[in-house]
Amino acid sequence: MVKLCTKLLVSAFALCMSVAVSAQQAREDFRKDINLSASGYKAYPGPQKALTPAPAGYTPYYISHYGRHGSRYLLGARDYDMPYNALKKLADAGMLTEKGLEVLDKVGQIREEARGRDGELTQLGAEQHRGIAKRMYERFPEVFKGKTNIDAKSTQVIRCILSMENALLQFATMNPELNITHDASRHDLYYMNYKDSVLIALRNEAPKAQEFRDFSQKHRTGDRIIDLLFKDKEFLKENKISGHFLVEKIFELASNIQSTELRHKFNMYDLFNEDEIYDLWAGSNAWWYVSYGNSPLSGGIQGYSQRNLVRKIISEADSCLALPHPGATLRYGHDTMVMPLVCLLNLNGYGKQMPLEDLDKNGWLNYRIFPMACNVQFIFYHKNDQDKDVIFKILHKWSDFWEFFLNKINDYEKK
Repeated sequence: MVKLCTKLLVSAFALCMSVAVSAQQAREDFRKDINLSASGYKAYPGPQKALTPAPAGYTPYYISHYGRHGSRYLLGARDYDMPYNALKKLADAGMLTEKGLEVLDKVGQIREEARGRDGELTQLGAEQHRGIAKRMYERFPEVFKGKTNIDAKSTQVIRCILSMENALLQFATMNPELNITHDASRHDLYYMNYKDSVLIALRNEAPKAQEFRDFSQKHRTGDRIIDLLFKDKEFLKENKISGHFLVEKIFELASNIQSTELRHKFNMYDLFNEDEIYDLWAGSNAWWYVSYGNSPLSGGIQGYSQRNLVRKIISEADSCLALPHPGATLRYGHDTMVMPLVCLLNLNGYGKQMPLEDLDKNGWLNYRIFPMACNVQFIFYHKNDQDKDVIFKILHKWSDFWEFFLNKINDYEKK
């Protein structure tokens, strides 16, 4: 039973990539697409491979979904103002090199484009969710034909609401007969964005673990860039400006350009060499693993933060599957929900526990889990309206999944 269910949803996971994993898979991936080093700031890459066909005699008839909002802007005071103001202070003091002045100019343009848009959906983010909805409709037309229902929920965050609305607009354009209901309410946060105080406490302690500190120190980088941008390290110290922290913030800005319209104008990845790119990503990858993955450093149980979501997916599916033409249930939320959900369900093996040094070689790569607009889709199939032996991607019985994961969640809650 365990082996069956841990393989259950590989095809349902919208970012499935079946590749051989090397000792440092990430380096190979970054050589092909440097934007992958952005971790969760990676803009949605689109479908990676063709879907497997339905088995003979089966047709899709219901979809249950949880997706992250699309590409967004960063947060002003923390992500734009801090690096800009630090660089401007250095420039005013004559402490920036020619390259440093170039970076200041680009950071200023990035900051200006995002002014007043803290965390909001970008134009690309809206396009991503319209594209996802279009592909969903075209791949599974039987689900959306006629006057069927689409029920959509979002968290109350505006980027999630707009992601939902862009998707629904696409569906309505393709089939005006659809009966669409949508909502964004605190009422649903217990499963749409659940905060578990016990798991949060474990998560907050994890980065203090010696293993994490050692790993972070090993991958600490930026000395070359500090020398490239700033004329005097002593000036940084005297003015309490952390060069390494500033480099990390510049890397975040460089990573997020791909989600904005400035991507057509310039990038800032040329500032970093291959080793620096890898080290900056590795630190982020480790942080996400100990914070939202099933790392032993955070109890090995962070995936259970999504137990309410899994219960809701199961209960709503049970109700919908009793209908002759149930349609789709869509949910729009956050990366901090998608990642632990993937780990709880052990999609593509992301529920495994391992030392931080083994993440890359074991294929635990955060950019494959939660880029902007990532989503998990459960596609249900049956032979006809009387068929009670429902299957879903990858072609396993719904009853098996239902039994396994409800028992797993119940066992956790009893403990």
